[in-house]
Formats: sequence, C-alpha cells, structure tokens
Amino acid sequence: MKRIKIKNWKKYTLEFLSIFIAVISAFALNNWNDNRRDRESEQKILIEISNGLTKDLEDVKSNKYGHEIGIKSVDFFKDLLIQKDTISKDTLLKYYFCLTRDFFSIQNTSGYETLKSKGLEIIKNDSLRSKIITLYENDYVVLRKFEEEYNETQFHENYFQDINHILAPNFEFDETKSLKQIHLPLKISEIDEKIFLTYLWRIKTNRMQVLQYYKLVENRIVDLDKEIKTEMKR
Repeated sequence: MKRIKIKNWKKYTLEFLSIFIAVISAFALNNWNDNRRDRESEQKILIEISNGLTKDLEDVKSNKYGHEIGIKSVDFFKDLLIQKDTISKDTLLKYYFCLTRDFFSIQNTSGYETLKSKGLEIIKNDSLRSKIITLYENDYVVLRKFEEEYNETQFHENYFQDINHILAPNFEFDETKSLKQIHLPLKISEIDEKIFLTYLWRIKTNRMQVLQYYKLVENRIVDLDKEIKTEMKR
C-alpha cells in the first residue's frame, strides 16, 4: 500500500480547509442575508402598524368624545325635567341628536394583516409581538362588539323611538316644519317620566362602560406605538 506523501497530505489538508471555510462562509453569508431581509421586513411592518395606530388613536378619541357628549346629553335631559325656561333650538338639537347616537369602531388592520401573512414570528421581540396580537385580536374585537353588536349599546335602536314619543308633544315647529324649540317644563305623565329616567340611566351607565374601555384601549395604543418606535431604533 502506498503511503501519502507529507507534501501531498499538506496539499489535501489545505484544499479541505479552503472548501470547509468557503462552505461555512457561504452559510454565514446566507444567514446574514436572511436576517437582514427579515429585519427589513420587520421594520416595514412595524412602520405600517405604527401608521395604522396613529389613525386608530384618532378614531378612538373621536368616539370617546362622542360618548362623553352622550353622557352630557343624559344630564341635559334630566335637567329638563325641572327647568322652567324654554330651551333654544341649537342647544336642543345638539343634545337631542347626541342622546341616542351610535358609533362605529374603525380599525386600520392592514399592517397586522401583513404581519400575519409574513408570519408572526418575524417580530423578534416576544413582548412586543404579544402586545400587538392582544390589541388586534382582543381589544379591537371587544370595541367593535361594543359599538356594533352588543344589544345594550345600540342606543338609537333601543331608545330613540320611545324617547321621541315621550318628548314630541313638547316640541314646537316653525312655519317650514323645522324643529324650533322645546317648551318647559316638560308636560309628560308620571309613568312616562319614570320610563324616560330609566332610559337615561341605562344610556349613561352603558356609555360609561364603553368609555372606560375606550380609555383602556387608548392607553394601550399609545404604549404600543412607543414600544414599536423604540424597537425600530435598535
């Protein structure tokens, strides 16, 4: 059997090492490229989510304000039961419109949908990923159900017709048949007054419940957006 010469052995060793280093380098380069692409995708998705959160925050604040005015409307109509002066058209129409007004919860979910299509694990920060999922899969769903599905918070459907029936005899219309004012004190029966007060109580209670959840979600949106911006700077 022929022995491998030391010179050839060194040659083969160098060739092997060269091939080994080349293969390892190729794998390392591929991993680096994959990580870079994943990071770029993560950054783009986080930017899209952040932009959506900015719009969502505007909608949340708008709906919060609407429910706050709805609560003021309840207090306004409770005061009407003891008022003696005529209420002007502008004041009346504002609170009459807002008393049973409903809202839609509009969420910008395109960034989150992109994230799901790419794979949730593309967000490397476990805490951040968990907060994103919770906001879109839980908090936003609850808000939408409150505004659009939960029977107790469908104010117009549940209360407008009955309240209008109670108040209508006190309305005055002008020659164009436009609502002009409401005369006080309200002339309603004792039983109607009790029914009216019950409706006002339920409207206020439910609006306060919805408003409390809006405040919670608002804080979570703000905190999540801050965390996303911090993550993008790393």
